[in-house]
Amino acid sequence: MFEIIFSICLGIGLAASAGFRVFIPLLCASLAAYFDVIPLNESWQWAGSLTAVIVLGVAAIVEILAYYIPYIDNLLDTISVPLAAIAGTAVMVSVMGDMNPVFTWTMAIIAGGGTAAAISTTTSGARAMSTSTTGGFANPIVSTAEAGFSGMLSLVSIIFAPLAVVIVFFLLIGIRKLYKRIFNKKKQEVVINR
Repeated sequence: MFEIIFSICLGIGLAASAGFRVFIPLLCASLAAYFDVIPLNESWQWAGSLTAVIVLGVAAIVEILAYYIPYIDNLLDTISVPLAAIAGTAVMVSVMGDMNPVFTWTMAIIAGGGTAAAISTTTSGARAMSTSTTGGFANPIVSTAEAGFSGMLSLVSIIFAPLAVVIVFFLLIGIRKLYKRIFNKKKQEVVINR
């Protein structure tokens, strides 16, 4: 039972990390599996191979660097939500032990993909706000924070997965409050403009 709870917590933490950067949590999970720190689902053993580590490492570096290129960062944000949802689902499936596939995929899609998509939507909004308010000059700061948080949350997930779930819980509460604040502000602007 402990292994199941740990794998769910690990999956949620890594999926949330995918909301910030798609390839960083996949790389971290691949490295952790390669060094036998975490077990992977039997059908995902390939993700712990040296080839997977190299490919995901290159992909993570390219992704990180691409977010520092003006206009490319905003272009990446247009596809980041569906990619994050797919990566969140995949990383959660990869770390959930050999359980009933119906349970595994349901948890992965809802908890993994949903969490990653929610966080990715917020980060895309933050970059759009940064672009509109600073002309894109603050985007590298946003990109650095996102990549750093993705890496940190991935490491926390691998080292102590229950703590990662607590962090994700507070992240989601913060996202909800942010959306409420923005929605209420827009609602007030509509009323004022009438």
